[in-house]
Parts: sequence; C-alpha cells; structure tokens
Amino acid sequence: MKFANKIAAGAGAAGLALFAALPAWAQEAAAAPAPVVDKGDTAWMMTSTVLVLLMILPGLALFYGGLTRTKNMLSTMTQIGAAACLAMIIWVVYGYGLAFGPEGNAFIAWGKFFLAGVTPDSLADTFSDGFKLPEYVFISFQMTFAAITLALVLGSVVERIKFSAVMVFGAIWLTIVYFPIAHMVWAAGGFLFEGGMFGSALPAALDFAGGTVVHINAGVSALVAALILGKRIGYQKEIMAPHSLTLTMVGTGMLWVGWFGFNAGSALEANGSAALAMINTFVATASAGLFWMLAEKLAGHKPSALGFCSGIIAGLVAVTPAAGNSGPFGAIVLGAVASLIAFYAVTVLKPKLGYDDSLDAFGIHGIGGIVGAIGTGIVYAPGLGGPGGEDFAMGPQVATQIVAVLVAIAWAAAGTVIAIYAAKLLTGLRVSEEVEREGLDLGEHGERAYNY
Repeated sequence: MKFANKIAAGAGAAGLALFAALPAWAQEAAAAPAPVVDKGDTAWMMTSTVLVLLMILPGLALFYGGLTRTKNMLSTMTQIGAAACLAMIIWVVYGYGLAFGPEGNAFIAWGKFFLAGVTPDSLADTFSDGFKLPEYVFISFQMTFAAITLALVLGSVVERIKFSAVMVFGAIWLTIVYFPIAHMVWAAGGFLFEGGMFGSALPAALDFAGGTVVHINAGVSALVAALILGKRIGYQKEIMAPHSLTLTMVGTGMLWVGWFGFNAGSALEANGSAALAMINTFVATASAGLFWMLAEKLAGHKPSALGFCSGIIAGLVAVTPAAGNSGPFGAIVLGAVASLIAFYAVTVLKPKLGYDDSLDAFGIHGIGGIVGAIGTGIVYAPGLGGPGGEDFAMGPQVATQIVAVLVAIAWAAAGTVIAIYAAKLLTGLRVSEEVEREGLDLGEHGERAYNY
C-alpha cells in the first residue's frame, strides 16, 4: 500500500513538472480556443449560394424574358446569362480583392487578386465571434450577388442594346461601381460599414442583404443607362405588351424561392438571425403582392398577374436591407408601403417623365430599394418589433440610411455614365434600326425563341 502511494506521489510530481515545462504558446492556445467551422453553417451557406444562382438562371432570365416581346426573348435571357458569367470570372480575378481584400481604405480594398493565398483551409468571418466559414464558400456566395446585380441593370435596356455593349459595360460597371459600393457597405473599414460618415457621429448603415449594394445600385444604374441609350422604336406609340406572363410568373416564383438564399443566407450562419430573415422574406413579399393588386383595383383596373408579379418583386426588394433588421409585422408594413410607392412610380411617374425603362428596373428595384433602405432605420426599432437594442435611436439611424441612399445613388449614377459611354465608344452601344425591328434574337444571335 505504501509502495502504491509512493508511485502515485511520484506520478503526480512528474505530472506537475511536465505541466510546468509546457511552452507559453501552448498555454495561450488553451486560453484562446481554435475557431469553429460548423458543418451546418457551411452546408446552409453552400445551399444559399446555389439559391442565389437559381434567382439568376433561370429565375430572372424567365421573369425578364417573359416581359419582353417574342422577338427578343432569347436575347434577353442570353444577355442575363452571359453578364452573370462575366461577373463570376471578374470576381475571382480581382473583384473579391477590390471588395473584401485584406488591405484598403474607406472606399476600396486590394489584395487577394486571383484569389492569391486562398486555400481550402482559409477561413472567413461570420457575425459570431469564434465561428468561421471556409473562405471559398464566402467568396462564392458574394460572387452570386455581383452576378445578379449586373443582370438586374439590364432590365432597363433590353430590346435595343448590343450584346457586345452589354459585356463591355458590365466589365467596367462592376469595376468602378459595384465593387466599391460593396466594400463601402459590407467590408470592415468601409465608409458606410464603420459609421461616422463625413466626420459625424452617425451610426453604421444597416443593409442586411443588399438594399443599397444591389437594388439601389442596380435601379439607379438602370435608369441612367436607359436615358443615355434612348427609347425603343415605337415606345408609347406601339403596344409592347409582355409576350408570356406565364413565363414571368414562373420566373417570379423562382426569384421568391431563391431570395431565401439571398436574404436568410446573408446571416452567414444557420441561426436565429437567418430564421428572422426567412419569415420576413415570406410576409413582406406576400403583403407587397396583395397591395399592388389592391392599388390596381383602387386605380380602376382589374387586379392582374403582371401586378401580382411586380408586387412580389417590390416586396422582395424592400425587405432585402431589412430582412434581419425588422420584426415580421414591421416587414409586412414595409412591403405594403414599398409596393404602393413602386406602383405609383411605374404607372404614373414613368409615363409622365417619358423615360423608357423597358422592364421597370428603376421603378421596382430603384424605388423599392430606396423605400426599403430608409424604412430599415425605422423598423429596426425594438418598439416596433425590430432587433435593435434598448439604446437604439431612430433619428440618427434614419439619417444614416438616407446618407447611404444618397451615396449609392451618386456613385452608381456617376459610374454608370462612364461605363455606358465607354461601351458606346467601343461598340456603338445600340443595335441598328433594322435589327431592332427584326428582333435581337435573330439580329444579334441568329436564332428564334419559338419556331412555329
């Protein structure tokens, strides 16, 4: 028994000596646990990335394609698909570095060009301390945002812009408009991400999934591009009705499904914030779809399938910045208000001003994005069911949201002027009158959407 006690005592002493001999770095490692890469979060983010791709092809392609005339169906879908592919290639070459690079200032980043230094073991931050994502997943997710934003811009210029002009415009626009705005809003150190803009005490901007980066950016750019490109031949003189509202309805459904990746995926984790974004994406959209048809009825028209689809998209746009920044009832009100204002912009303002925004990219994405971005500063309030803290001050936050909207409008407008005139210089920008009358399917691509 004494012998056993001596062995135990000796083992204890040896253990203490071994523990005392541990290097300092091992003790520090014990104090700072390794970051967690949760397989559930990773799987959800990979799924969300694919859902955003669903929004582009086939969602947006069918939505926009159905709204065009028969002779331009394939050209519209081809422009969207090719523009998305272009954005993906540019993103991995230098776009990710310009938006989220390791070095930079308030307006742009740099580094990681050609994804230098990124490996399967590289990690990206989430919104929870200690939890990470594989960097390739974060890169892919953000890549789809760049792709759909460029595709959205094209809604104002289809049926008359050259395919070559789309590609030149897209490359320049992404570089000088999209990447800087994405950095300013979403990247650490960004002008709107950090708050205190223009030396003020304003808080950081709230943009959960892209009200400024995607929708205001795309909508304003679409309006500027349409104004420079000019009206379609016969605009406001000939009937230019959608050739297939059936396909537009199918595209609308795909966009709504894919938008859950867009909004709930922007939580970067499979958690309560993603769940909040999910329910808000349901109810804001449902509210907007119904209120657009109600607005049609009150205006003396029949509630239409086109109105329903337009309202659905307006609701999705408006809730994007508020997805994780609002309670469900705040989202319902936000969707309704955005739908009514977008309805006015499309049915009253656009005809009065006479601009030819072919598929209402500005009227729905631009206007809906502005309403959603500013409204986010209101519905974030805890008193309205939002997730804001007890110290939340609505006035400063709304002021920040207005600043973010104005910055996005100014940057997008200026950059689009440069990009569209560069495309005009290099390609001529617009198809000939003969091709426009014949249709861009044959004139630009040598094929028809329908062969009877």
